[in-house]
Amino acid sequence: MNEQTKIDAAARAKPVRDKPWMFRTYAGHSTAKDSNALYRKNLSKGQTGLSVAFDLPTQTGYDSDHVLSRGEVGKVGVPVNHLGDMRALFDQIPLATMNTSMTINATAAWLMALYIAVADEQGAPRTALTGTIQNDIIKEYLSRGTYVFPPAPSMRLIKDIAIFTTSELPKWNPMNICSYHLQEAGATPVQELAYALATAIAVLDTVKASGEVTQEKFGEVVGRISFFVNAGMRFITEICKMRAFVELWDEITRTRYGITDPKQRLFRYGVQVNSLGLTEPQPENNVARILIEMLAVTLSKNARARAVQLPAWNEALGLPRPWDQQWSLRMQQILAFETDLLEFGDIFDGSAEMKRKVDALKAEAMEELANIEAMGGAIAAVESGYMKQRLVESNSARFEGIERGEQIVVGVNKYLETEPSPLTGGIDAIMTVSEDAERDQLERLEAWRASRDPKAVAAALAELKRAAVTGTNIMPPSIACAKAGVTTGEWGWTLREAFGEYRAPTGVGNAMRNDVDGLDDIRGEVDRVSRKLGRRLTFLVGKPGLDGHSNGAEQIAVRARDSGMQVVYQGIRLTPEEIVDAAREQNAHVIGLSVLSGSHLPLVADVVARMKAAGMTIPLVVGGIIPPEDADALEKSGVAAVYTPKDFELNRIMSDVVRIVERANGVSNV
Repeated sequence: MNEQTKIDAAARAKPVRDKPWMFRTYAGHSTAKDSNALYRKNLSKGQTGLSVAFDLPTQTGYDSDHVLSRGEVGKVGVPVNHLGDMRALFDQIPLATMNTSMTINATAAWLMALYIAVADEQGAPRTALTGTIQNDIIKEYLSRGTYVFPPAPSMRLIKDIAIFTTSELPKWNPMNICSYHLQEAGATPVQELAYALATAIAVLDTVKASGEVTQEKFGEVVGRISFFVNAGMRFITEICKMRAFVELWDEITRTRYGITDPKQRLFRYGVQVNSLGLTEPQPENNVARILIEMLAVTLSKNARARAVQLPAWNEALGLPRPWDQQWSLRMQQILAFETDLLEFGDIFDGSAEMKRKVDALKAEAMEELANIEAMGGAIAAVESGYMKQRLVESNSARFEGIERGEQIVVGVNKYLETEPSPLTGGIDAIMTVSEDAERDQLERLEAWRASRDPKAVAAALAELKRAAVTGTNIMPPSIACAKAGVTTGEWGWTLREAFGEYRAPTGVGNAMRNDVDGLDDIRGEVDRVSRKLGRRLTFLVGKPGLDGHSNGAEQIAVRARDSGMQVVYQGIRLTPEEIVDAAREQNAHVIGLSVLSGSHLPLVADVVARMKAAGMTIPLVVGGIIPPEDADALEKSGVAAVYTPKDFELNRIMSDVVRIVERANGVSNV
């Protein structure tokens, strides 16, 4: 063979390609049956793993008929009340070969037990089960809000799952350290690195201190810890952040825990790219944002995600349709299969510029990690409110940068002129959950309770309570509960009795900041109206229902405080009754409700009805991901103003609130 022939043969040779990451879509809605149909349809389109979204009652350990579940059933995910629901959710999906990710935290042990029970019914060997359960309670205290129990018993539950699955389900990841929601709450790259690693350290220290595993088994636990990260628009910095994660995790597991097996020190992670930056104005721009953010977690081979799920372009408008989710899936497939990305090694190795940024991020993250360690670790930093307050401050800085135009967001604070979009508008622009879904779910729950053996249920719950109190691993009795027909609410209530409940610090302090630009005029107006009212203008900010995404409510509360208002903010997960009672007790001049779960109509209606019954005539404003037709309905019902993600100018909202209070109290222009 001559030289030219060799060259021609080499040119024709098919390049060796790396295996692509796992393609996932975060999904679940209405009922288990509806969600199952969606999962099987997505799998037929080339999705290679499942990512299950549970509704808020399931995430917080309530049955669908609990008072706090009203309006929340099936809205942000699938309701799972018992083994029958889990069985329907995975009907015709072989769990022995499926890779499943479940976003569940406070009730992770229960959903894991239900999953194992269904796998047992299918005849799937537990050793064959592959997937991940999020099971990261620390970030729930800081950002997402679906915590239930205090930190100590919550860490014990995480430990129990990790030890049980490492022995029984060796291919399962028992925890997904989740920095995704930290970034959604405003975390900087340094905070995302430091807080996620502090969480991982807290978990591994808990496992090690338990004395329940040998050093060899502990290495297996370390090797099964995975991470779930975020990636924003500053994608060069995000690539460096991921490379820093890889290096820091290797160093921590080697030096702190003595892990010698390089495979057990690998930084294994999945990702959903940033949803915080998706915009309601000109939402078609979000397609470009999603694709750019995906590059941050795929370009660098040595820091490439193991699994990717992308948000839909219209998530700032409401619940995405299957077609919207398909568009995001196709983005992944096009990058993986139509480009040559997977044919090359790491294209950033040897880059002095990348190394400088990676080293800087590592140094700053280690400094912040040392601060947390000096406080006593991640749990102490949660209980003191330190990490939460830092996140609220970072998010405030982000909001202020957008308001001032220092952080450009195309279509929001720059380049506002636009052609009408053919992709938005009309009742079919987003998916809506049928009002029948909640009623049907309640009927099935009632039938389930009536069909089971009450003695078997009582015995299983008694054993669960005994394990919770004595410190026995919670997983075996939880699996027994699942098979006996116990419901999510019964499991949750039993552990609430054993462990108690917890309310995390809000991160919203009482002291007014003096370094916020553009507030002088608003403060003057607040002072003027307060004088006319005879006392300080009082603004109650409430989070009704089970929605724990408190970032927006916190920013409204902080800006109202900085504007000179008296702010009442008691955190998340309040009933409409509690909100109305607090407004009456605090003598509030205005109530602001934040609802991001899609349950705004029933929750606001409940609050309005209770206000009328109490003879309260103070104005009510509402914020959330609210479609235009729902906003019209709310305003017709008496809501004074409705705000959605397009309303990013917090100072304008504060001015609106002042004017609304003026009009309601007859002190305008006085």
